Amino acid sequence: MAGDVIDGKAFAGALRERIGTGAAAFAEQAGRKAGLAVVLVGDDPASQVYVASKGKATVAAGMESFEHRLPADVDQPALEELVRRLNADPAVDGILVQLPLPRHLDDKAVIALIDPAKDVDGLTDANIAALANQQPGLFPCTPFGCMMLLQDRLGDLSGLDAVVIGRSQLVGRPMAQLLVNANATVTIAHSRTRDLADVVRRADIVVAAVGRPEMVRGDWIKPGACVIDVGINRLDPEPGAAKGRLVGDVAFEEARAVAGAITPVPGGVGPMTIAVLLRNTLVAAHRNAGISVPAGL
Repeated sequence: MAGDVIDGKAFAGALRERIGTGAAAFAEQAGRKAGLAVVLVGDDPASQVYVASKGKATVAAGMESFEHRLPADVDQPALEELVRRLNADPAVDGILVQLPLPRHLDDKAVIALIDPAKDVDGLTDANIAALANQQPGLFPCTPFGCMMLLQDRLGDLSGLDAVVIGRSQLVGRPMAQLLVNANATVTIAHSRTRDLADVVRRADIVVAAVGRPEMVRGDWIKPGACVIDVGINRLDPEPGAAKGRLVGDVAFEEARAVAGAITPVPGGVGPMTIAVLLRNTLVAAHRNAGISVPAGL
């Protein structure tokens, strides 16, 4: 029997409804709406689409969206000055600098300037440390969304064997830390992991975040395992097709035949990322205003 398909779009929709309710209550208590500032440097088409979708979702949730678009040739001091202004702006609760930045800019220096209380991407050293030390903080959106899906599906993760394929600062490392914090037994795998298929076969939980289309095959999956596919890759178009299919890092149909549950691509992890960004913004707004964060976020 094929494994269940985890509907990330539906889960994200329910989360966004709770966020909308919470945002309205916050506005009434605080006398203002929660605010998210997004900084976009340059005119990369994909980044423009992402920023537009984030802005639309922010407004739909009942929060303020502040977009700051800078030319591709902006210099480091000007970008850093903008971040400092946003840090000081009481209307801004969350700051997101759209990555990647043009090569002449130092993204690490820019991220380091963001007030950790407004760091809704969870990339500052302070929030990385908070995650490692199991302290309150703001954590990266995609891994946090993956954890929501896992805990909704499996409940208590204590004692489960988990493999995270990928070790990026954006997904792999924070994902592994979140799983450790949930008392799972975690292996981080990567391009130099020996006998990767055998490592994955031992896992009750597989999180694929390596950026290689359909790398994880069905015969790598332990029967009944829960598979979270973070990858999003566009294949070359087939003859006669205008564009190629979107696929994840997991061979979906093969893996579904073995897994207990699996996220699809698209419609799995992707919708959770923006939903958690909104969640982080609302949580930051409550903390910044000294108001208790409501349950359910």
